[in-house]
Amino acid sequence: MRATLERAALLKALAHVHRVVERRNTIPILANVLLRAGDGGLRLQATDLDLEIVETATAEVAQAGATTVPAHTFYDIVRKLPDGSQVSLEMGGERGTLVIRAGRSRFTLQTLPDSDFPDLAAGELPVRFTVGATDLRRLIEKTQFAISNEETRYYLNGIYLHVAETAGVSTLRAVATDGHRLARIEIPAPEGAKGMPGVIVPRKTVAEIQRLVEDPEGEVAVELSPSKIRISIGSIVLTSKLIDGAFPDYNRVIPTGNDKRLTVDRAEFASAVDRVSTISSERGRAVKLSLADRKLVLTVTNPDSGNATEEIEVDYDSDPLDIGFNSRYLLDIASQLEGDTALIRLADPGSPTLVQDREGAPALYVLMPMRV
Repeated sequence: MRATLERAALLKALAHVHRVVERRNTIPILANVLLRAGDGGLRLQATDLDLEIVETATAEVAQAGATTVPAHTFYDIVRKLPDGSQVSLEMGGERGTLVIRAGRSRFTLQTLPDSDFPDLAAGELPVRFTVGATDLRRLIEKTQFAISNEETRYYLNGIYLHVAETAGVSTLRAVATDGHRLARIEIPAPEGAKGMPGVIVPRKTVAEIQRLVEDPEGEVAVELSPSKIRISIGSIVLTSKLIDGAFPDYNRVIPTGNDKRLTVDRAEFASAVDRVSTISSERGRAVKLSLADRKLVLTVTNPDSGNATEEIEVDYDSDPLDIGFNSRYLLDIASQLEGDTALIRLADPGSPTLVQDREGAPALYVLMPMRV
């Protein structure tokens, strides 16, 4: 193998693929990135056996061939090379080495044979559709924070994607929950998505997709089956296994009868929660909301350090109510809202609370209360 390409092109491709590689591996080949030089340029591929990313970079190929090198070491070398340099990759005179040259720099890396590199066979992917990059990124950003980290409830360790009917219109929905809060957002269903199976996209895959969607004007091709998903963005192809489990019936926890409506300035509310939570305990993080006629009092009490209160004016004309929430969860949800105000619908101190930008907004959030 002998190929030459610009350092910027190689670094960009490596930045995309090397993140998949776990730093600790019991299988040596999984610590490597596969390099395959051919007519189409230089193809880079990395996998952790659950997720695979392939990207092709433009290169002058003098001799076709393939090998694998340690992914993180290779990335660090290329990252530290001078801007604008031409990088030459060539199989070394010693068997099992790759020589990297750029200007006066020369590196020799140990390789493993490309024949040992695993291929994540996707199989048949019958559902295919195209979605705008901005829409896909929005589906992820508005729900990602609510993904559960609890490994025992593995079916909550991702974003649930499915097609739903809303007022006779098909929508593509993304849902995530950790049992304490729930995030749901929907966009009009892309052509071809109707009839797709409900799938759970794993947390790591979600994070990689978010990083790869760089051009807001671009389009993303999605192919999926009940067990695999493939995302194509320009010259990048991401293939991932899906979580094999049943996502719970989330509609049961979305309240429909919350009759107490609170409208509050989003920025003012978030700032007040942030201030009073300064003295909350790391374990508790509880903030009490006391609602009365057009007034909201936020209170935090910490037996070890003291207490804090703040009062803000709000639009609220229902019966007085005291309810507690995890301050961190309140701030997470407030940061996802896009409008100047937040609409919070409550029932009683022990029932789920619904938060939206406005009535009928495409994104909604459900938050379970805490005892205070």
